[in-house]
Amino acid sequence: MENDGKIILNFLDDDFEVRGDFYPPVNGGAPISPDYIHTLLAESRILHGVNTEEIDKAYKECNEAGIPVRDVLVARGERPVNEILEYMQINPALGQSCAPVKSDDDTVDHRSRSPFIIVKKGEALAKQKHRKNGRDGMNVHGETIGYGVVRPDGVTAGENTRMEGRYLLAEISGQFVEKKGEVSVRSSLIINGPVGYTTGNIMFPGDVEIEGPVSDGFKIYSGGSVTIKQTFDVTDAIIKNDLSVAGGIIGRGMALIKTGGTLKTKFIDNCRVACRKTVAVDLEIVNSHVFTLETLEMGDKGQIVGGEIHAVKGVRTGRIGKKTGKAASIYCGVDFTLEQEKEKNNGVLRILAAKLNRLRELMADPQTGAAADEEKKAKMETLLRRLEDEQQKVQAKVSELLGKLNSFKDAVVEVKGEIVTGTLIEICQSSLYVTEPLKRVRIRLDRENNKLVTEKL
Repeated sequence: MENDGKIILNFLDDDFEVRGDFYPPVNGGAPISPDYIHTLLAESRILHGVNTEEIDKAYKECNEAGIPVRDVLVARGERPVNEILEYMQINPALGQSCAPVKSDDDTVDHRSRSPFIIVKKGEALAKQKHRKNGRDGMNVHGETIGYGVVRPDGVTAGENTRMEGRYLLAEISGQFVEKKGEVSVRSSLIINGPVGYTTGNIMFPGDVEIEGPVSDGFKIYSGGSVTIKQTFDVTDAIIKNDLSVAGGIIGRGMALIKTGGTLKTKFIDNCRVACRKTVAVDLEIVNSHVFTLETLEMGDKGQIVGGEIHAVKGVRTGRIGKKTGKAASIYCGVDFTLEQEKEKNNGVLRILAAKLNRLRELMADPQTGAAADEEKKAKMETLLRRLEDEQQKVQAKVSELLGKLNSFKDAVVEVKGEIVTGTLIEICQSSLYVTEPLKRVRIRLDRENNKLVTEKL
């Protein structure tokens, strides 16, 4: 009747859910009863997912407290689960190494941030995800709702990739690229603009081509060759093969370039360069230290101003020195890598000599020697023998290096213009100090007399 307790049902979401508002009786009406609820559910065709526990709790509270109980979950159906077809999913861990590095004081070096994803040979690029079966759903009326079929946006295998089991692997080390759903690995890195904060430091296992300039403060490490089409404001660069710089190299004094191949550029200014093969400079080398295991080749207008040149097989240039500039020093015929190794070993010899002198003083001191027990004396004598053995080995190494230093006695220095006063030229440790300007000359080693001679070109 009108005054009886009642439940108002609300069917939601295409009959997947039913919620009810429970109202208590008024003016002596009949309370909500289990029979009323059963009849209401039957008339409303609520056959599936009935929430008996919540219904019982709600109607009892409504009757006993005499207050409405609203928004009670009466029944809920089961949604269908779509079938998901097999697809290839990109490895979510790719690119995590591109985040900027934090220093010890918690500051972030944004130069270490990179927009490029670099992968190693054999690294997983994507994984084949298995098909997942679908399942029909059902609404509160017990009616079946069919499931759908989902085809995720996966990726396909591209260049320099291979499948191994369920994994798509990199065939080579290089740049990871995803374009129009195809995953590939590029053997070279092409940067269409400058190197700066937008690119971060460049660390790549293959060839690198840079269309714009390289800003000061950014490092380049390449496992291949590097081509820079504008200026290179170098901070630190290690390049396995060749380096070609169209606009010239600016070093600001402390910069260092190491390359395992050839180096070609327009000029080198205030930089340290170590190169295994030929260094070719069109115009000028200013206040720089250039090391090459082959030759330094400069154009007819090329000139060397200040600094040091270490070229094992010789130097060809237009001019050495400048009347108003610093004097230059040219060293040829000597393998600078062996020279550096010799200096390193000489440093070790100096340390060993100091240790030996100190140990011998302690052993000879009447107070120290007399106070030492037999065990301590034995330890000191053992240490002495070990240091002496080490000293002999290093001395033998230095002697061996000395025999190999003069590795190319046919080295020549050819200058098509002028060598100014104050220039030092050394070939196989034989020196020529220029006291009067020399023009259009070739300087070579006279092996019989072990001295340098000059010849007109």
